[in-house]
Amino acid sequence: MSFAKSLSVLVNTALLLVLGGFLLVIGKPVLLPILAAIIVVYVLVGASEALGRVPLIGRLPAGMRRTLVLLAFAIGLFALTGVIVDTISQVLSEAPAYQANIERLIAQGAEFLGLDDRPDWQTVQNAVFGGFSVQNLINVALTNITSIGASVFLVTVYSAFLLAERAGFAHKLSTALRDPASAARTEDILRGINDRIGDYLAVKTLVNVILGALSFVILWALGIDFPLFWALSIGLLNYIPYFGSLVGVLLPITLSVLQFGDLGRTLLLATLLIAAQVWVGSFLEPRLIGRRVNLSPFVVLVSLAVWSALWGLPGALLAVPLTSMLTIVLSAFEPTRPIAILMADQLVRDRASPPPPPQRTPPA
Repeated sequence: MSFAKSLSVLVNTALLLVLGGFLLVIGKPVLLPILAAIIVVYVLVGASEALGRVPLIGRLPAGMRRTLVLLAFAIGLFALTGVIVDTISQVLSEAPAYQANIERLIAQGAEFLGLDDRPDWQTVQNAVFGGFSVQNLINVALTNITSIGASVFLVTVYSAFLLAERAGFAHKLSTALRDPASAARTEDILRGINDRIGDYLAVKTLVNVILGALSFVILWALGIDFPLFWALSIGLLNYIPYFGSLVGVLLPITLSVLQFGDLGRTLLLATLLIAAQVWVGSFLEPRLIGRRVNLSPFVVLVSLAVWSALWGLPGALLAVPLTSMLTIVLSAFEPTRPIAILMADQLVRDRASPPPPPQRTPPA
C-alpha cells in the first residue's frame, strides 16, 4: 500500500509538472509581462528605499519616491528601445565598410594559407550562410523590437499598479485568510521573498551598472562603434549567470573584427573586457551579493535551461529570481522542505531547531 501511494504521488507530481510547463508555454504572452513586472517592482522598491537614505530626497514621502523611481524606470526602458532602433539603422549605414573589412580579412587568410584562388565575400557568404539576407535579418529585428516595445509598455503599466497596491496588500492578505496561522505563514513566505529577492536584484543591478560603465569606457576608448549599445547589452546580459557575461563580451569583440579588420585591436579589446568581467565576477559581485540567493550552481544551470526553453532570453533573465522564489515557498512547508534543501548551495541552520545538548565533562 505504501508503494502504491508513493507511485501515485510520483505520477501526480509528474503530471502536474507537465501541465504546469504546458500552461507556461501557452500563457507566455500573459504571464511573462506580469512576472517581469513583479521582478521590476522589487528593484524599484529597493531603489526607492535607497533614495530614502539620500539627505534631501529622503524627506519626500515614500509614495513620491516610488513615483520618481517608476518614472525613471519607464524613461530608461523607452530610451533603451530608442538606442536599439538607432543602432540598427547605423549598422545598415556601416554595412559596406564591414563587408570591405571582411573581404580584406579573407584575402589575408587566403594569403597566409597559400591559396592561389582567393575567395571573395560573395563566395564565402554563399558557402557559409547560404540564402542569408541582411535585409531579412533587419526586418526580423524590427519586428522583434516592436514586440519588445509592447511588452515594455505592459511591464511599465503593471509595475505602476503593483507599486500602488503594494502598501495595502498585507491587510488584504490577513482579511482573505481568516486563519491567523495561515495568514502568518503566508506573510513569512512573502517577507522572505521580498527580503532575499529584493536585496539580490538591487545589488545585482548596481553591479551590472558598474560593469556596463567600465565596458563603455573601454569600448569608447578603443573607438568601437555603438559603445553605449554594447555597454547596455553587457550590463543586461550579466543578469544571466555564467553564460550572460560570455555572450555580452563576444558580441562587441565580433563587431571589432568587422569594424577594423585588425586582430591586434580585437585581442586588446577582448583582454580589457574579460579583465573587467573577471574583476566584477570574482571580486566585486561576491562581496556585494554574498549568499542572498542560496542556490546550488547545478540548480542554477538547470533553471537556466528550463526557463530558456520555455521563454527564451526573457526566461533566462528571470530564471534565478523565479527559482529562488520557488525554493522559499518549498522551504515553508514540511512535505516540500527536503526539495528546498537539495536545491540550496549551503545549508543554513534553522533558527527554530533546538541547540545541541551540552557535552558533560567527566568528573575529575
